Amino acid sequence: MTVPEIDPTDPSVLFDPFATYDTAREASPIARMQVPGMGSLWIATRYQDAREVLGGGRFELSGSSFMRPPGIPEHCLRYLRTMAEMEGPEHLRLRTLAAPAFTASRARAFRPRIERIVNGLLDGLHDALPHTRPHTRPDRLPDEPIDLIEHFARPLPMDVICELVGIPTEDRPQWRDYGTAVVSGFGPAFLDAIPRIIEGAQKAVADRKALADRKALADKMGVSAKKAEAGDDLISTLLQVRSDDGDRLTDDELVTLVWHLVLAGQTPTNLIANAVEVLLTHPEHLAALRADPSLMPRAVEELTRWVGPQLLTTPRFAKEDVTFGDVTVRKGEPVSAAIVSANRDPRAFDQPDTLDLTRSGPGHLGYAHGPHFCLGAAFARAETEIALTALITRYPNLKLAGTPERSPDPGTWRLTTLPVTLH
Repeated sequence: MTVPEIDPTDPSVLFDPFATYDTAREASPIARMQVPGMGSLWIATRYQDAREVLGGGRFELSGSSFMRPPGIPEHCLRYLRTMAEMEGPEHLRLRTLAAPAFTASRARAFRPRIERIVNGLLDGLHDALPHTRPHTRPDRLPDEPIDLIEHFARPLPMDVICELVGIPTEDRPQWRDYGTAVVSGFGPAFLDAIPRIIEGAQKAVADRKALADRKALADKMGVSAKKAEAGDDLISTLLQVRSDDGDRLTDDELVTLVWHLVLAGQTPTNLIANAVEVLLTHPEHLAALRADPSLMPRAVEELTRWVGPQLLTTPRFAKEDVTFGDVTVRKGEPVSAAIVSANRDPRAFDQPDTLDLTRSGPGHLGYAHGPHFCLGAAFARAETEIALTALITRYPNLKLAGTPERSPDPGTWRLTTLPVTLH
């Protein structure tokens, strides 16, 4: 069997990865990629093989799976190793302690707060339009283009994270800037944002601990704590979590979890932007969603499968020799699961290249699989559902205003601009 070679710098791969990976997948269950700074990498192209790579059985993460840009302040380093980099008992302990804050029921309870954030951002779209007075009636908006990423999709995830963590309102504009820096990748803005995010997370943890202490004292004295001090944010929840043997998350682990949320929580920016572009270029599907909003949860799953932002996963390393077809990956060699390919594998999905907002069947791999399945998936789904529903409901004449620009990123399918007209 000839092993396909995928060149991550090839424009055809960067701007149409679906065709490239379709060809590779049908030729072989495994491909090769030369990655600058990492060397040769195996790529699992098929659904079942990708699940195995992610499942943690014969593959594992290692320190060399993750790269750190030079220049990170020394005092920040201990907060940057998140659960995504851990395996075995260490990972299980942290995930078990953090899980109570990320349940589907908590995501459902959080939906009204996401809705307020989404509606606030949509209100702000009016004021961001050129030649528009604040609070112009929606039916009198000019046909001026506006970048939906800059004014909606990019600030939304960080606003949700701030609400979830309990960042004070006055600090949230600065946290939006941090989110922009993180999304932009390893550069000066990213390096500058890291210590500021860590400092903000440390302050949030300290404030919530003080609040919890006040509440505990009030409870002990039989005095009702003020509702404002009840602490319904993520940190307050996790401060109360104890394992059966009394274990709890340390302050450092809580700060690290906030950092993890900032990193992973930017994914909805790209998913929402990709989804809006698809819906605006597939008007029949957009009309179906407007006619039946109850389709939205299944539509979000299908859009995540079809245009999810993550193309490749963090490399895992074979713990033993593993065979894909008639190709053997040797013990210790790195393998990445091609989500972009697995989610369109005809062995798993009927007519996988067709967008079907009513699709049922196997689950996509957009949130990974196995022990490292995305802890915040329920919140990401809720955020995306609410954002898309509000957007297409409020703006029935939403249209593209030119061609969106896409980033040439071999690991992420993402737009850099999404110009639209609202009315």
